[in-house]
Amino acid sequence: MATSSIDALANVTGTTTTQNTQSATDAFGLSFESLLQIVLTQLTYQDPLKPMDNFEFVSQLAQFSQIQQTQDMSEALQTLVAAQSGAQAASLLGKMVDVPAGGVTLSGQVTAVAFEDGSPSLTIKTADDQTISNIALSAVSQIREAN
Repeated sequence: MATSSIDALANVTGTTTTQNTQSATDAFGLSFESLLQIVLTQLTYQDPLKPMDNFEFVSQLAQFSQIQQTQDMSEALQTLVAAQSGAQAASLLGKMVDVPAGGVTLSGQVTAVAFEDGSPSLTIKTADDQTISNIALSAVSQIREAN
């Protein structure tokens, strides 16, 4: 394998996807705790001669509850996606894969799967007995049975 192929592969392995860690409340640049603190501050400094309507108060509490539930659901979905990605990577063990690397396509048998920060990376062994590690799962363009 030429050095340019290895350099091109370095670009492929560096393109791992980062998990979306933003919650629903991050759209405002605030965490759920910050939003809750704002509500508590608002209640603390509320004019006692003009109390908030009970319906409006309950409505705001319900909105914060929905935000928290959305945040919890987002975290659960991220965990599910990570588990699915791990299972998909493990199913590639022993299979032949193609990985585009610049102008070349590298082919090899998957010999190992490693997990770093929950993201799987593959190790392949090419036909000329070279071992290439840290291949992102998303970089695989074709999967087929080993001969």
